[in-house]
Amino acid sequence: MADRDTLPLPLEVRTRLAELELELSEGDITQKGYEKKRSKLIGAFLPQAPGKGMDPSVPHERRTPVTPGSSSRYHRRRSSGSRDERYRSDVHTEAVQAALAKQKERGKMAVPMPSKRRSLVVQSSMDAYTPPDTSSGSEGEGSMQGEGTPTSSQSSINMENWISRAIHGSTTSSTTSSSSTQSGGSGAASRLADVMGQTHLGKSGPIAHLSLKRKTRKVLGPPVPVTVENGNTGPGPVVRRSCEFGSGGSELVWQQPPLEKQENHSAPPDVTSYTTDSIQVERPQGSTTTSRSTPKYGNAELMETGDGVPVGGRVSAKIQQLVNTLKRPKRPPLREFFVDDFEELLEVQQPDPNQPKAEGAQMLAMRGEQLGVVTNWPLSLEAALQRWGTISPKAPCLTTMDTNGKPLYILTYGKLWTRSIKVAYNILHKLGSKQEPMLRPGDRVALVFPNNDPAAFMVAFYGCLLAEVVPVPIEVPLTRKDAGSQQIGFLLGSCGVTVALTSDACHKGLPKSPTGEIPQFKGWPKLLWFVSESKHISKPPRDWFPHIKDANNETAYIEYKTCKDGSVLGVTVMRIALLTHCQALTQSCGYTEAETIVNVLDFKKDVGLWHGILTSVMNMMHVISIPYSLMKVNPLSWIQKVCQYKAKVACVKSRDMHWALVAHRDQRDINLSSLRMLVVADGANPWSVSSCDAFLNVFQSKGLKPEVICPCASSPEALTVAIRRPTDDSNQPPGRGVLSMQGLSHGVIRVDSEEKLSVLTLQDVGTVMPGALMCVVKPDGVPQLCKTDEIGELCVGSIATGTSYYGLSGMTKNTFEVFPMNSVGALISEYPFTRTGLLGFVGPGGLCFIAGKMDGLMVVGGRRHNADDIVATALAVEPMKFVYRGRIAVFSISVLHDERIVVVAEQRPDSTEEDSFQWMSRVLQAIDGIHQVGVYCLALVPSNTLPKTPLGGIHLSESKQLFLEGSLHPCNVLMCPHTCVTNLPKPRQKQPEIGPASVMVGNLVSGKRIAQASGRDLGQMEDNDQFLFLSEVLQWRAQTTPDHVLYTLLNCRGTIASSLTCVQLHKRAEKIATMLAERGHLQDGEHIALVYPPGIDLIAAFYGCLYAGCVPITVRPPHPQNIATTLPTVKMIVEVSRSACMMTTAGICKLLRSKEASAAVDVRSWPPVLDTDDLPRKKPPLLYKPSNPDTLAYLDFSVSTTGMLAGVKMSHTATSAFCRSIKLQCELYPSREVAICLDPYCGLGFVLWCLCSVYSGHQSILIPPSELEVNPALWLLAVSQYKVRDTFCSYSVMELCTKGLGLQTESLKSRGLDLSRVRTCVVVAEERPRIALTQSFSKLFKDLGLHPRAVSTSFGCRVNLAVCLQPHRLGKLADQGTSGPDPTTVYVDMRALRHDRVRLVERGSPHSLPLMESGKILPGVRIIIANPETKGPLGDSHLGEIWVCSGHNASGYFTVYGDEALQSDHFTSRLSFGDTQTIWARTGYLGFLRRTELTDASGERHDALYVVGALDEAMELRGMRYHPIDIETSVIRTHKSITECAVFTWTNLLVVVVELDGSEQEALDLVPLVTNVVLEEHYLIVGVVVVVDIGVIPINSRGEKQRMHLRDGFLADQLDPIYVAYNM
Repeated sequence: MADRDTLPLPLEVRTRLAELELELSEGDITQKGYEKKRSKLIGAFLPQAPGKGMDPSVPHERRTPVTPGSSSRYHRRRSSGSRDERYRSDVHTEAVQAALAKQKERGKMAVPMPSKRRSLVVQSSMDAYTPPDTSSGSEGEGSMQGEGTPTSSQSSINMENWISRAIHGSTTSSTTSSSSTQSGGSGAASRLADVMGQTHLGKSGPIAHLSLKRKTRKVLGPPVPVTVENGNTGPGPVVRRSCEFGSGGSELVWQQPPLEKQENHSAPPDVTSYTTDSIQVERPQGSTTTSRSTPKYGNAELMETGDGVPVGGRVSAKIQQLVNTLKRPKRPPLREFFVDDFEELLEVQQPDPNQPKAEGAQMLAMRGEQLGVVTNWPLSLEAALQRWGTISPKAPCLTTMDTNGKPLYILTYGKLWTRSIKVAYNILHKLGSKQEPMLRPGDRVALVFPNNDPAAFMVAFYGCLLAEVVPVPIEVPLTRKDAGSQQIGFLLGSCGVTVALTSDACHKGLPKSPTGEIPQFKGWPKLLWFVSESKHISKPPRDWFPHIKDANNETAYIEYKTCKDGSVLGVTVMRIALLTHCQALTQSCGYTEAETIVNVLDFKKDVGLWHGILTSVMNMMHVISIPYSLMKVNPLSWIQKVCQYKAKVACVKSRDMHWALVAHRDQRDINLSSLRMLVVADGANPWSVSSCDAFLNVFQSKGLKPEVICPCASSPEALTVAIRRPTDDSNQPPGRGVLSMQGLSHGVIRVDSEEKLSVLTLQDVGTVMPGALMCVVKPDGVPQLCKTDEIGELCVGSIATGTSYYGLSGMTKNTFEVFPMNSVGALISEYPFTRTGLLGFVGPGGLCFIAGKMDGLMVVGGRRHNADDIVATALAVEPMKFVYRGRIAVFSISVLHDERIVVVAEQRPDSTEEDSFQWMSRVLQAIDGIHQVGVYCLALVPSNTLPKTPLGGIHLSESKQLFLEGSLHPCNVLMCPHTCVTNLPKPRQKQPEIGPASVMVGNLVSGKRIAQASGRDLGQMEDNDQFLFLSEVLQWRAQTTPDHVLYTLLNCRGTIASSLTCVQLHKRAEKIATMLAERGHLQDGEHIALVYPPGIDLIAAFYGCLYAGCVPITVRPPHPQNIATTLPTVKMIVEVSRSACMMTTAGICKLLRSKEASAAVDVRSWPPVLDTDDLPRKKPPLLYKPSNPDTLAYLDFSVSTTGMLAGVKMSHTATSAFCRSIKLQCELYPSREVAICLDPYCGLGFVLWCLCSVYSGHQSILIPPSELEVNPALWLLAVSQYKVRDTFCSYSVMELCTKGLGLQTESLKSRGLDLSRVRTCVVVAEERPRIALTQSFSKLFKDLGLHPRAVSTSFGCRVNLAVCLQPHRLGKLADQGTSGPDPTTVYVDMRALRHDRVRLVERGSPHSLPLMESGKILPGVRIIIANPETKGPLGDSHLGEIWVCSGHNASGYFTVYGDEALQSDHFTSRLSFGDTQTIWARTGYLGFLRRTELTDASGERHDALYVVGALDEAMELRGMRYHPIDIETSVIRTHKSITECAVFTWTNLLVVVVELDGSEQEALDLVPLVTNVVLEEHYLIVGVVVVVDIGVIPINSRGEKQRMHLRDGFLADQLDPIYVAYNM
């Protein structure tokens, strides 16, 4: 439809077209018919395309349904003219569009769109949840709706709107005639380019795609390039795209460049090149009735994960897309350099040899014109006020407006004079007592006045000048916690302010305490609030008169300035500087008496104060003050006042010009011919050019003369730095600099000629002020003069500047007392200069150009970028369609030793998810294309949520603070660490393996021993050690000590539920054996699954199996509340273990046959189930006595953290040896009592629960961990009540106690809980000791008598159920027994650990990781540390796999398939050199040994074993080995709302899953924080951040995270995440 605007169509054709469109929208005509008639109508008017004789834009339009909405299109066309983006700088917008187009041709990053939970999406549009498309359109002919079907108007593309959006803000000729020349020719060319390259959305409904078809059929002939020349005037870009015409010439086939993507709004498309045809997947449609198909992403169906597991679902497809995108090389190449073994050197940005360097001559200081001495200039400002107040008291000084724009009040010079005297008298004489006045001349006073009351402010300000006290104007504190208000309080405190002058209305509006007092604001000193309005203060006596001096070196006022970091400084201005500045402004602006000036600026500081309060009084001018509140209601108010008062001068900001443009259509009779000067206060800002141009463009027809626009540059330190003079000569054009961004980023000025994309257009801000010297110095280091083609900081030498930062002598010296020097080091002037904080240069003719502010400077990778420029680029991407113009914050944060750019913008409430995401990805490309710098994070926040300054700007430092602490609450985040972070350490290259001899020699030379250690010998036999079988031990105990209690089971109330003596257990076991023989008809060696809750029945059933000669397998029973997930595991273990029957209780029997159970598994295939609640009465004829001690005693099944179910075989020999080893280590004998709070189903938990008591004869107090959920104190109360000295628990039990009893220690103490008798509390685990948990547990229960050294850990694994167990011996016992020394904690360097090296460091050193010894090696156990790849022994300083050799090693895996290779590798490994005879079992855990200074009882030095993590869980990233727990620990620390975290990798991408404890609004705050911390601490880039609800990360019974289950759930899309962010 572009042609309607560009082609001269006759009126009748236009009306006929409009009718046609109406017919189509009503459904009276088909799409095909419409297109046929339409092409007939306009065929004659189309320009011929070169080569083929047809317009390439037609086929596209044929394929796109054009349905105007209900209103007629002419009406809509008029209204679309009021879109904001018209008033952007066309230059910049075009550059951005060209940059985007260029990116598109070069091949694009495909950014996977984040997934968001419904509740987080403002408007739930289906496409936020659909995967991005493979092709950029659908496979259907015509539009997505299928061919020839009339559709409802909402679901298709509104074509005109679509094209005007495609043009992005370059003006179309349909809007006002005056702007047509300005559009810079971006009309047809960019229109066509964008029509071809882009799909835009209609206003609502599902997304209609423009079908740019990717065909697999043959295309005839070579590609014909279509070059579209500009139809418009001006230097617009020429777009070249390669297109091909199909056979009939009627259909345009778009040959996609390989990565041509991104413009598709549903989500950026995929870059995977699996198939050319996309797979169609039907999705139910939320918003409309019809279902529509979205092309699936690559062939996600056929894709496999890294492990070859096929996955469906869009998550994996998105990750695949991300992986493919990231495979593409980044721009800055990594250079080769040597990496020391330990110190991973971060890549240092090497200066680019080709970067532009300054070549000009050294600049000279520029001198402003002579400050002319006019005879009647007053000698001070107070003298001027006195003169006008007495000569012309009726002359108007200030007119204030109400919110309706009506004049509220006129302050005359007479009133100003008398009231100021009144204020001066009152502050000097009416505060405090006569003897002790509160204020004396020279004291500082705060002026707190609202922005709509300039009159009261003016009176108070001049009152202070007359009283010779120093006014400090500040903002009104609205609440106690305003953005930045605290820092203002610090300024007041440091200035010693005790009195605040304010107006009556303001005083009433301040927050008050119930007693009516004004509370002290946060960070503020105690103030006396004094209302300075005339009616509240007393008249001075007739004889009192202020002393009016000539201007001198005393401080006149203090202006506050907010720094980059949010701190507030006070700039002091002397009286002589104040007067000289007014004179210089009067001269440069040509002010004359009684002129009228309209002021829209803040009158309390900066340009608004200097022109509207000070210089105006010097010249007896009349100021019309427009408050911000009125501008908000009526943006045109200032223009109306200029017309109404025939004002000569107006002081505005670019924003005010922009607002006026947006609103000016409603205004008929505007005449700006009276203006001789329009001061643009922020004219130095790079993007004010566009506002000035657009303003002139529109208002030139309304009498505005081009030479009237006068941008100026100012800073709080140097006051007015430069201002463009109003000239009478309209022929002299203002200075323009079109500079290369590339050059600017290196600090050099290059006028850009060939590369039209990345340029910055600057306007001059006029020449140096009268009476001033200006030079440009290097921004950092010594103030050395710059060369003429170099950007630097402007410095001004003049009387009219600030003199100091109040109370800060050091900073003052660096800013206000600068002595610039030339290249040979000579000073250029003996007078000091003041740094302005402005970056720029002095161009030809002495014109000053400002390129940015020091505060907005961001140095990324050694190149300088300006925050304002980046704001301008971001806003030029479809300006103001998705974000608000003035509400965008750009700042840098420091991550991994470089600055990273963060862009935060406020999103418009009506923009959809896809729109915003689309906008974000385009902004990234635009900034990349124009500034050649990556954006680290781009965040969109809901409207009105960024912290504001009092006049409505964004409070930058506060926004940055919120971002860093994770309380910004964005609604969209896009992180690009992969593209930005180029200084990561080089990936580690694995060295070629060295031979065994070299290792031996190497270790000898460096004095390292081979890492091996062993527990003590098993020693001599005792009376029960002669039995080879546990069943014999039980029979022996039943005979010798029949009534000795072996087991006591507690219930949740802490009372004894049941107990077993030796003889009771023996008898129960006999009956069970009888039942097995009679009812089960079982043979020797058959397998039996014992499905019991933790308790006595389980123990009896176990020994019953041994008595019957069967092999028991303990299985955790299904959870009655969660049968669906727990029963399949039971079924799996029963099947894999080949159990011939199951034994259980009556209750569980019922559960197994319930309706819920049959829904979860096939109940009919269960083996026979025996209920042991009713046992036969009679004894078995004969107890089974195994013949061979190497036969199977029991099977131990457990699910590892990686989700593998593994059963190991335990022989009778191993079982007895195991029990004996524990008995020796823990010194267990019949008189001892041990409390056990563990799950009795596998590993050491089962052995302690079922076997040890029978073997050693001690009493076990059994506490099922599930009872602690009801009563968390149960375990500790039992330990206290039974005076237990040794207790065993799991990490989950410890965590439950730490979290559940944290606040109850006092009440437990009063209940008599005493843990002082506990000498060992061992945590049974198969992982690295959780040092933070054990420490917080010890600390928490220290008050209850728990000895801090009592807590220790054990370590076991599948091949050996307990390798280490640390029984502590406290007090006397340490001298007698086999005590081990305390477990030692060491700190190792985490970076070295990634290289499998162990380097000990001091506590608290950077990158240090605390590791706790895993317990003392059990008797009869030998350990060696071996290289998992080469199987060679390793030295002490290496991290390697722990191998064990012991009598109680398991004898192998019990598998159905008999995977022999795995079996022999894990259970019967030999070293590749050294001791090659010993047979070892590989634990699958990485760790290291360290010989400590401590000695054992035997006098040997103690070898401590440190377990670092499971080999299966370790992640290989960038050639280094990472342990998930380390990354997770870092992540959990970053934000208070992260309760748990789990990480895993998928195709070399790191995926971080965090559980959020907080509102879903906080979810997106976590994404940047998680990314930052992992980069900083681990040098890794997070690929995907997934935020989920609490409890989503699966934990097994031992309290270990099941990361692989989580991974599978994530890839299968089952987590229901709150938010998934794909980092680019």
